[in-house]
Amino acid sequence: MLQAHQLEELICLVAVLDRPTLIRHIRNYRASFPVDFTDDFLETSSIERVRHIFVALCMHCQCIPDLDVPTPSAA
Repeated sequence: MLQAHQLEELICLVAVLDRPTLIRHIRNYRASFPVDFTDDFLETSSIERVRHIFVALCMHCQCIPDLDVPTPSAA
């Protein structure tokens, strides 16, 4: 089971991902079961729902993947 601080870190990381990045991570996630959402579902569901699905997937597999989180640009 993920520790509380790991879960908080995961949620913070996922919260800044955009839809295309989330979909790519869902498509490429290595789980012990099929992850087969349709493109239409992932494209038309709210971004919050897609984030929730990805966090739940990570929690179920008890793994925080390497996420390519965008870095803020300098102003």
